[in-house]
Amino acid sequence: MSVFPATASNVTRSFRRLATAALLCIAPGPGDAAERPPATPQGPAATLLENVRIFDGRSPMLSPPSHVLVKGNVIARVSTAPIDVSSDTAVQVIPGNGRVLMPGLIDMHWHAMLVRPTPVTLLSSGIGYSNLLAGVEATATLMRGFTTVRDMGGPAFDLKRAIDEGLLPGPRIYPSGAIITITGGHGDFRPLSDLPRTIGGMLARVEQLGGSMIADSPDEVRLRAREQLMQGASQIKLTAGGGVASPFSPLDVSTFTEPELRAAVEAAENWGTYVCTHAYTPASIQRSIAAGVRCIEHGHLMDDATARLMAEKGIWLSTQPFLDLGGADALGPAEQAKKKQVLAGTERVYALAKAYHIKTAFGTDVLFSQELAERQGAMLATLARWYTPAEALTMATSTNAELLDLSGLRNPYPGKLGVVEEGALADLLLVDGNPLDNLDLVADPARNFLVIMKDGRLYKDTLPR
Repeated sequence: MSVFPATASNVTRSFRRLATAALLCIAPGPGDAAERPPATPQGPAATLLENVRIFDGRSPMLSPPSHVLVKGNVIARVSTAPIDVSSDTAVQVIPGNGRVLMPGLIDMHWHAMLVRPTPVTLLSSGIGYSNLLAGVEATATLMRGFTTVRDMGGPAFDLKRAIDEGLLPGPRIYPSGAIITITGGHGDFRPLSDLPRTIGGMLARVEQLGGSMIADSPDEVRLRAREQLMQGASQIKLTAGGGVASPFSPLDVSTFTEPELRAAVEAAENWGTYVCTHAYTPASIQRSIAAGVRCIEHGHLMDDATARLMAEKGIWLSTQPFLDLGGADALGPAEQAKKKQVLAGTERVYALAKAYHIKTAFGTDVLFSQELAERQGAMLATLARWYTPAEALTMATSTNAELLDLSGLRNPYPGKLGVVEEGALADLLLVDGNPLDNLDLVADPARNFLVIMKDGRLYKDTLPR
């Protein structure tokens, strides 16, 4: 396994330029070098994957035997004819021997900072420990073949930076920053002893950590949305209705008013990006759409009229195949009862999505359970209940990438993801078997993903030589 840093964020580069300008009159000291980002390790200038059958992220059919040349972090050439690299000693050759090459997987509803800790651990620990815990999980996520995640709430900015700078292996992260919620809404984990809340007063522990921010007016929503954008959010997340894990938010409630939701939409649109809302019920979904929200997270309790409206308006549905109570032991009895309500809606939400041809993305929404996170690929495999393997894999690759593109210029990784084609970013998996015939292969990545490449760099290569 080798780790290679990507470029730092625009914010980091701007800060360094300002700092350099301010310190030109100061002579460099012996400690200055330690503060520079680590140099990029030298590796092969290119990688050639020979004799592979390609699932390109779109077609339901595999390609004929092909060869794929990766240069830098992009796919430079895809050819059915052999690619001659005999004169280039810097090319690493990987013999596919007829195995399937496919794009790296994308999880559109992930919480990088919230997977491994319990709620008590999260709220009682320092952010340093939480980042270290999340770093270990980020490496595990990448080694499951998920080369990109859209983080839907939590203080993931520093983790993303560490991954991008090559300090540790992990997926690309599209961060939302703190979940924006209301008093008593999904994401408000304060004890009742913290009430009443004083506007402009001391932040609650969950707010200090950057897990969620409480906003009870359009002006507060606008402020909190702008704060996340300032930190590098690629999209904004609000909770428009009740949720499972929060102690004070029944599933049936609608939380933000339409003007409050619209304030976030305006702030995001001013930055060229979009808002998504946590919403299960018809009322919370319809209010979100009226306010200009472009993506609904979950939607498990929606009805026909709401599904029809989403289809007519071209609203994205980012939903998850919740089929069991995995991970529920970290929740209290009331939260477990709410989770059962959501599970009961899983079959219906996928039926409605298919019936109305709603643009549908795949995610997992794993919280507070390392054991459940290890089933990330298995959750993708459960889509076989409603979709063909090709449809499910298309959803988890090129379709998910289309939703990522809604971030516009706030996209932290400009380039084409979710496909195997010339010019695309080189996030690739080599599978021992054909996942278009057997989707269950993705449920056991340790055994079946023999090569994992992200951004043109190999993080796993267990091909027999």
